[in-house]
Parts: sequence; structure tokens; C-alpha cells
Amino acid sequence: MTPAEIREEVLDILGDIAPDDDLSALDDDVAFRDQLELDSMDFLDIVMELRKRYRVQIPEEDYSHLASMASTVSYLEPLMRDMQKI
Repeated sequence: MTPAEIREEVLDILGDIAPDDDLSALDDDVAFRDQLELDSMDFLDIVMELRKRYRVQIPEEDYSHLASMASTVSYLEPLMRDMQKI
């Protein structure tokens, strides 16, 4: 997957988890929690949805890499480079 495709998938997941939030104005370099109404359970839902859709295993010690869109895409790109949606 390309970075743009990964970004779109993360936006899709965020849209499912936070349907009332406006994702069109999301700043890729600002932490999700500073822009969206996400709590720790929502964050875990993001991780679980990535696992469900792509079988991507994200160790708990790497959760900090998923703070913003830019850091999430950078972290996921090497893991998802050759993946297709399940």
C-alpha cells in the first residue's frame, strides 16, 4: 500500500470510531487526541481494526508511533507495503 492508501484507510477507521468528528480538517502533524474526541478505548479500537483488516500486529510499546496521521502512516508503511485489504 502507498502512504496515500494507508492514510485513506486510517481515515476510514477514524470515521467509524469517531463518526461525529470532522476529519476533513485533520492536520496530519497534530496528535489525533488534540484534534478528535478520542479516548484510550477509541485508540485501542484503531489498533484492533488495523489488526482485523490487515493482520498488522502493533506491540503496545509502539502505540506512541500512532499519535498523529503522519507518524501513523510512517509507522505502518513498511508493515503494509505489500498488503491488500482482507
